[in-house]
Amino acid sequence: MPSRKKTAMFACAFCTCVGSFVVSCVVLATPQWVSSEVRFSQPGSSVTISLTYGLFSGTCEQFVDAGLQVSQKTFQVSDALSSTGSRSLNVATIVVLVLALLSSLLSSGFTCTNAVSNPYQTFLGPVGVYTWNSICGVLILIAMILFPVNVEGNRLSEELAYGCSTSQLKHIGSKHSYGYSYWIMLLIIFLNVASLIIIYFYDHARYSKKKEQERPIENAPKDVILF
Repeated sequence: MPSRKKTAMFACAFCTCVGSFVVSCVVLATPQWVSSEVRFSQPGSSVTISLTYGLFSGTCEQFVDAGLQVSQKTFQVSDALSSTGSRSLNVATIVVLVLALLSSLLSSGFTCTNAVSNPYQTFLGPVGVYTWNSICGVLILIAMILFPVNVEGNRLSEELAYGCSTSQLKHIGSKHSYGYSYWIMLLIIFLNVASLIIIYFYDHARYSKKKEQERPIENAPKDVILF
């Protein structure tokens, strides 16, 4: 059975890993990744399409001239995308987040195992926790880069706005603001870092205690050691 100190520290790390897993689920499920206002012009009037969407679905509203609302509808992001680049980056972001979700799940399993037992394999101990938490953090960071690249570089909002419109329009400008579904990915990174710090302190304390136990033998007289 593990010591009380080890159980307590790995239990804390387990809580942070579970928190990371839960937040990852929220990130994937909620459609509040970005809100965009895409402005178009047409003969005799201007049109503004307001979109709020995530990786899977979203809503759009169309306003003409001085805020007169024409239509509002819900759309599926995958169905509304026609260009290969936008579709590929959207799928890549989903895949990266699913892998991060699996990594946080594995981290939870490793920390739980260490909290209740002393696994023999080295990788099942702190090394495994370091590995899976680091992978999860890196994957989340990649997702945070891929999505803005898709929005800004591939003009994702403009493409979705064209799908919401029923007429041919000329694009004149866009404005984007990222929602809580995007920014709470920073919380996932923070939770992974917190888990790494907890395990590092445990590992460092264990190493220091091991060195202290070896020190009396190193400082003992040679004749005692030979005896």
